[in-house]
Amino acid sequence: MPGSQRASRSVVVDLIAVLAAVTAGEPRVMTVTKGSALPSGPFELAHRSLQQGLRDWVEQQTHHPLGYVEQLYTFADKDRADADTAPRTISISYLGLTREHDAAEAGWHSWYEYFPWEDHRAGPPPVIARVLSPALSAWAEDAPTVGMRSERRLRAAATFALDGGRWNEELTLQRYEMLYEARIVAERLRRDCRSEAGKNDESHGEESGAGRPMIADHRRILATGIARLRAKIKYRPVVFELMPPTFTLLQLQRCVEAIAGRTLHKQNFRRLMEQQELVEETGGTTSESLGRPAKLFRFRHAVVEERALAGTKLPLAPT
Repeated sequence: MPGSQRASRSVVVDLIAVLAAVTAGEPRVMTVTKGSALPSGPFELAHRSLQQGLRDWVEQQTHHPLGYVEQLYTFADKDRADADTAPRTISISYLGLTREHDAAEAGWHSWYEYFPWEDHRAGPPPVIARVLSPALSAWAEDAPTVGMRSERRLRAAATFALDGGRWNEELTLQRYEMLYEARIVAERLRRDCRSEAGKNDESHGEESGAGRPMIADHRRILATGIARLRAKIKYRPVVFELMPPTFTLLQLQRCVEAIAGRTLHKQNFRRLMEQQELVEETGGTTSESLGRPAKLFRFRHAVVEERALAGTKLPLAPT
């Protein structure tokens, strides 16, 4: 069998990490290759387990040890690579969380660089009305039948909360995949046209507001990690994996808001923390502003067992 045919039929198992942190109220993801890729590497026979292999690759590439880790998803779609000659790659992805004070080094990027339409803390991002809504409307009108045009319009309106709809922060992956389907993001343009013209399209995609592209389908994997974390903070206290040992309630609220891309009602948030006994006072205080010192809290670890069945609830509602 010719070498090119053998290469086209080879399969590589890749381990890839979505490592998240929150720094100064901004959600960040650890990247390599100047922000264009997530830390990853092939699973090798020397690795004791998949997770150990992932930890080894992340430490080698970022010099950052992994703490909390959970398996995210396995990606095995046929058209995942940037080049037609690349081997078939199956990626086993993981979501990792780390502390804020560990996120100051190079390699960390705000995940809103890659998904600028996802940050609604100050209201709907202008990029939705200015760029995405017109592009999605054109995509819908380009459908070959009346039924498909209607279906696309309805999907776009529901997914991106167009025409006064309700924004659902958990649909991060669905939104990215819709933009991919509509040929709005650079990764789709790159797949469709692997030429100099395709490179120009990729550059245009980033400048036009479609977010910063990544290699292969790394941005899709990142979207999957964001969606998982946004959903999980509503029923498990994983947000405390992102917090320093002691913190104020305002710092905790800002962390949750950064992840969700939504604002929280301050009094409802504090009332919920008190009702669910997720935190306890340390007895210390800190000065957050010119006002009076704020109380310091810490996560009450006993809550993990107490809330294993009941879950936690966070008031993700706009102010």
